[in-house]
Amino acid sequence: MKPLPISVTILVKNAEYTLKECLESLQGFDDIVLLDNGSTDRTLEIAKAFSNVQIHQSEFIGFGALKNLAISYAKHSWILSIDSDEVLESHTFEIIESMQDSMQEHCIYALPRKNLYNGEWIKACGWYPDYVWRLFHKGFTAFNDNIVHESVIIPQNAQKVHLQSGIKHYAYDNIAHLLDKLQRYSSLWAEQNIHKKSSPLKALIHGFWTFFRNYFFDKGILYGYKGFVISVCNGLGSFFKYMKLYELQQDTPPPQLCSLIVTTYNAKEALKIVL
Repeated sequence: MKPLPISVTILVKNAEYTLKECLESLQGFDDIVLLDNGSTDRTLEIAKAFSNVQIHQSEFIGFGALKNLAISYAKHSWILSIDSDEVLESHTFEIIESMQDSMQEHCIYALPRKNLYNGEWIKACGWYPDYVWRLFHKGFTAFNDNIVHESVIIPQNAQKVHLQSGIKHYAYDNIAHLLDKLQRYSSLWAEQNIHKKSSPLKALIHGFWTFFRNYFFDKGILYGYKGFVISVCNGLGSFFKYMKLYELQQDTPPPQLCSLIVTTYNAKEALKIVL
């Protein structure tokens, strides 16, 4: 089987429990860029066992910036972005393989994601349907620079294509795993959104509404205790985002804003380094 001329980019940190299955699902690609963010478990040992993986390391500079840094190491122009707790389904690889000769630079491809909680695919709580933009040409677009909740930039002239097969996502193993991510992501969100208005009342309203919507409107109630736990934690996540933002604003003086001017002329490589 001839490897696909597509580079796969993966951010990792302490992903020893899911990385092996993730990389095994990507053996049809000859270039996998693995960007490590300070793993202390067996993550790098597992990665080194795969000959198509090139390993790089970086401190945490925000998820968007990290994903763009990983793209800069890619050998190919087409990029497939995968998380270390995701597994590309075999049929998805077959679809990508069949369309590789017809892929256009201005096309961006979305993959459906199956979000699992403790092994069960949850089609509720705002987790379904869950299309994520992951396959694109690096000369046409990239990720935004969000610290958290980063996403692929969709230009106005982009042709958006939804694939019928996608990726399996080991979202959370248990409540402890869910709460750990809730704590980290809510802190990063508050840091990223320092200019947004917040208050304890706004935090309470957002938290309650998120729980109510996920549990009742998004059918979390149909998934027993798992649907309840996910809905509660989603509500808590929303509550803590705005409360952390509120506290951060009380402790942080308004930033002094400054504009930066960069002059350039036919020096794209130098400009890339500067930016």
